[in-house]
Amino acid sequence: MDRPFTFKLERVRALRERKEELAKEELAASLALRLRGEAMLQAAAESVEQARGLQRAAAGAAMTANDLQAAQAYLERTERERLSAELDLDRRDAEVDARRSALQNAARDREVLERLKKRRRGEHIRAADRREGALLDEMAITMHRRAGFAR
Repeated sequence: MDRPFTFKLERVRALRERKEELAKEELAASLALRLRGEAMLQAAAESVEQARGLQRAAAGAAMTANDLQAAQAYLERTERERLSAELDLDRRDAEVDARRSALQNAARDREVLERLKKRRRGEHIRAADRREGALLDEMAITMHRRAGFAR
């Protein structure tokens, strides 16, 4: 009687759906990396505070010039590591933003095809209803004519 509804762009819709899933996974991975970067920054900041504490403690004690140089070098190295961790976290934030944007684009592309599929399904159902209505009308007319001839 009526053929079932088939969406001709189903493969494209499925590909876009898969692309959206991949974008979700990539966003999750970049968020995990960002959290790791945040932890690294926190650890680097703690190292800097520890180095400053050592330097303050050393200020009251008698130290050789080499010890003072070593303490200063340690402080400078921890500050560079903290700065590097900050820059790394900024890069990871940018990566998260890019992944989030990619996910939004993928979701929008998939949603466009979902709406098209829904609209086409509705058109298919309305066309089938019209054909069925026309067939029922034809049957009613035929039965009415037969009833008229039988009298």
